[in-house]
Amino acid sequence: MLNIAILIPAAGASSRMRGLDKLTENIDGLPLLRRQALRAQATGAHVAVTLPGWDHPRAKTLQGLPVQVIEVPDSDLGMSASIRRGVGFLPRNIKAVVILPADMPEIETEDIQKLIQSFQSSPFPMLHQATSEDGTPGHPVLFPEDCFMALQTLTGDQGAREILRMNAHRVRQVTLSGRRALTDLDTPEAWNAWRLANEDHCLTG
Repeated sequence: MLNIAILIPAAGASSRMRGLDKLTENIDGLPLLRRQALRAQATGAHVAVTLPGWDHPRAKTLQGLPVQVIEVPDSDLGMSASIRRGVGFLPRNIKAVVILPADMPEIETEDIQKLIQSFQSSPFPMLHQATSEDGTPGHPVLFPEDCFMALQTLTGDQGAREILRMNAHRVRQVTLSGRRALTDLDTPEAWNAWRLANEDHCLTG
């Protein structure tokens, strides 16, 4: 297994879905969270998923998968809670972590592999950030080991933006196809629009 981890923060409340859970919405017959975990797993990297609790309904979508599930009891504090706890519980031999948002349905295994390969080919420990074809920065983002301490001190709901800003001089951009690096679905309207534009995915509600 690679000494690289993929962390999927999935402990959020999905509050903008108005009672629905975006991470259990189905794509190609699979709940989005399971689909994301499978794509991450296919890279050969260690996969960790944060959840609000062991008994949360999302846990059922991961049954049978060899992924590390990390409970985030303070998930109400925002994205930073997932990242802090997720990075803190990674195996000790991990040299870099890819933070892969759970609500990005267009990310494929090959996209994550691009980030990993970019990291492996770099002579220095750089950060690697996915962008859309037009160069707009997005996700996933790979952080080398020397960023782990900073990731474990994050606060609020802004994710790791401040770490990216502070390390702007050593961020390598990795271009993904189309708008894969930008497409996230966190409202019913966004889901409906995406489904209409991607009918070939055989989506069900």
